[in-house]
Formats: sequence, structure tokens, C-alpha cells
Amino acid sequence: MSRMVNLLVLPHPQQRLPVLASLYPCRLPTIHTRSANSVSESQRKWNIGFKAPRRLVLGLGASFWSQFMSMAGRARSKHLIALAKQEGVIEEVLKNVDWPQQFPFKEEDFQRFDESPDSLFYDAPRFVTHIDDPAIAALTKYYSKVFPPSNTPGVCILDMCSSWVSHFPKGYKQYSIVGLGMNEEELKRNPVLTEYAVQDLNLNPKLPFEDNSFDVITNAVSVDYLAKPIDVFKEMCRVLKPGGLAIMSFSNRCFWTKAISIWTSTGDADHVMIVGSYFHYSGGFEPPQAVDISPNPGRSDPMYVVYSRKASTA
Repeated sequence: MSRMVNLLVLPHPQQRLPVLASLYPCRLPTIHTRSANSVSESQRKWNIGFKAPRRLVLGLGASFWSQFMSMAGRARSKHLIALAKQEGVIEEVLKNVDWPQQFPFKEEDFQRFDESPDSLFYDAPRFVTHIDDPAIAALTKYYSKVFPPSNTPGVCILDMCSSWVSHFPKGYKQYSIVGLGMNEEELKRNPVLTEYAVQDLNLNPKLPFEDNSFDVITNAVSVDYLAKPIDVFKEMCRVLKPGGLAIMSFSNRCFWTKAISIWTSTGDADHVMIVGSYFHYSGGFEPPQAVDISPNPGRSDPMYVVYSRKASTA
């Protein structure tokens, strides 16, 4: 593969610091469910009336909802927030979706409160974790179930929007594990990476890798910062091997000034639909699926995964 990479520098042991969400909260209504009711057919068609709390300083994300409603017809379901009382809602969100013909987002939905260069925001390394320990453990456990076995010959993994830690299983190794991130000092400290590249995907979404290079792509708690998600997801499809797995994981925490408007204006189940739409409209992927891996609903950070595989014919 042709890569813009540097040699790995092994890390020093790091002391865990408080999660940054205490400074930059982005806690939105969390979907933790208890009832046995399933999502209705109209909800599966994304025909949803939604009145989530909005960040008035942004006031942008709702343009998606109005545009979608004009395509899908009038909303006849209850507010999406009510789905918080239903069991298994996250797993149901992406089932049998009647997607609009055109990508239903507008340019302003991907604006951020802070539009200053991301290179400035990420200039200083942050050796912290952005979700709590139970959520990290849940993500690591999920990875251990879906990753190829450690040291499988020829397996290559791309950790996109990487930092000083990737939350991969302890001791996990492959022929190539590449980190793509914004801060070189963080990437140098990541013990799982065999190599890395520094790149701002919001400036240049073109991935610096050859076609059909990776078996797995991961992106942990960073998909909400992508201002050009369709471009990035098309690139993900290009660099994945046929049948390769793309895993987008996220919680309800973020640097809200850098997260896109449609994300900060909506809730957890909406985020699942938003990420699912990226897979659908970028093309070349199998229908996306979602799973709720939240470890302790109501007591620790929630964790959700939206994943898909590159179609074998892509």
C-alpha cells in the first residue's frame, strides 16, 4: 500500500485523566429501553415527528427534518424521544428503512459552532479518554467479537480519527494497524498502531491509501465531527477490501463546538439513522445495521455501533 506514514513510537504509561465531556458536554437524550414494543412501520420509514432539545446558538440541524418530511409525507408517529421507553429501539432503527431517493441533508447541517481550522483545535495533544471506563470496556468487548483473530496473516486495519488509544482488545496485533488522526503526538503514543498518518478529513477527505487495502475500518466517537461524511464514506468503501467491515461507534458525548449541527440538534436514535444514511448514500455498502452495546443503561455512558460491509460487487 502507498501510505503517508511515520514509524511507531512506543508509549510511556499514561495516567488516566477525567473525560473531557465534563468540559465540553454533548449529552443528549439517551435511548435506554425497557418496554417490549417494537418500532412501528412508519418509524421504520423514518417518518418521524421529533421535538428534541435544540442548541439555539446553532439552529441548523432541523432543516433535515423538514426536507425529509416533504419527501416521506406527514409525520404520523409519536415523537422519537418516546422511543426511549421501547426495548431494542436502536437495533430496530435501521431495519426496513424507506430511504428518500436523494440525500436528505443540506450543507448547513454540517456546519459547526466553531468553524476555525480543526488543526488549531487538535494542535495540543489530549491524553485523555472521551467515554467512561464501562463504555470503553463495552467497545473493546465488541471489537473482540467482530475483529479477525489476532495475528491473522495479511490482515490490515485502519483506525480512522485515531488518537493515543484505540480501545482494541489487549494485546491485539495484526500485520498492519494504521492510525489516521489529527495529532501526531497522540498517534505516536498509541501502542496498537504499526504506522500512522496525520490528516484533517474535513479539509481533505481523500484517504492516503490504495484501493482494497483494509479488512476493517474503525471510527470510535468521532463520526459526529465529519463535515464531509459522504466523501469520507466513499473513500472508506474504496480502501476496504470486498466484504471488509466498517465500524462506527459513538456515545452521547462530544466537543459540541466541533460536532456538526445535525448531530448536536438531535438524539441518540437519530444519530443511528444519520450514520446509517452515510453508509446508504455513499454507495457500495451492504444495508447498515445498528447495535446498542451500552453497558449500564442510565449509570454510565451509552455506546452505539452502526456497521456495514463493503459489497462484494463494489
